Amino acid sequence: MIMSSVKIECVLPENCRCGESPVWEEASDSLLFVDIPAKKVCRWDSLSKGVQQVTVDAPVSSVALRQSGGYVATIGTKFCALNWEDQSVAVLATVDKDKKNNRFNDGKVDPAGRYFAGTMAEETAPAVLERHQGSLYSLFPDHHVEKYFDQVDISNGLDWSLDHKIFYYIDSLSYSVDAFDYDLQTGKISNRRSVYKLEKEEQIPDGMCIDAEGKLWVACYNGGRVIRLDPETGKRLQTVKLPVDKTTSCCFGGKDYSEMYVTCARDGMDAEKLLQQPQAGGIFKITGLGVKGIPPYPYAG
Repeated sequence: MIMSSVKIECVLPENCRCGESPVWEEASDSLLFVDIPAKKVCRWDSLSKGVQQVTVDAPVSSVALRQSGGYVATIGTKFCALNWEDQSVAVLATVDKDKKNNRFNDGKVDPAGRYFAGTMAEETAPAVLERHQGSLYSLFPDHHVEKYFDQVDISNGLDWSLDHKIFYYIDSLSYSVDAFDYDLQTGKISNRRSVYKLEKEEQIPDGMCIDAEGKLWVACYNGGRVIRLDPETGKRLQTVKLPVDKTTSCCFGGKDYSEMYVTCARDGMDAEKLLQQPQAGGIFKITGLGVKGIPPYPYAG
């Protein structure tokens, strides 16, 4: 397979402090993403190239489509509904009420329309935090919340196998991509195991998405790359390096979901590094991967 066709471009020089949670919205030909510490949800129109944003009142760590219109987002320790038209936020549920220093991190909607998201302690510096403070939750369509497990360091990338029988999950400081048996009907997960351990130069596993061949793509924070993994063999199949170190997450989008979009961060970079990496915090588009993604699932509540 010839890799020379892979092309990487910065489509939006956004200067995100910590860009995360890219989600393609087919209906508007747009990419949604968040800037966590800037408390912003952004929507980039791939046709007009314009960016709209909604500022909220706490760090916003993930955004997802909502079946009934608008979006859902994790803001602080709350699952929220976001009305884009009037920029209003409605709280659907709150978690970790006993942990004042916690906030949500990455989240994604499962194939049945539940919004999975996990928490972490607020960082004192990038990847420096009180450990084992986080948990993994999901918001069901009826707005009740289930907690799956605690003792999480940095709850991060997540996705589901194409047959909806496996849940893939990253707790960043375990330096591992894990798999669980997953029950689509009940949303229950069990039988945790590691399917890939990151190598030293790959640094910290962050956001993740699955492609139409059932392979996983993981953004490597501080590693300046996305890697493609085969969760069945535990082998790395491909590495795509980007011109920025702090790659945070990835999703497929664009026509037929044949393009990959990658978010990144600039927080934690010194002046010299920022000069070397002027596109840090931007949104990148990767074309020519030769594989497509699948559409994101909308929250059903």
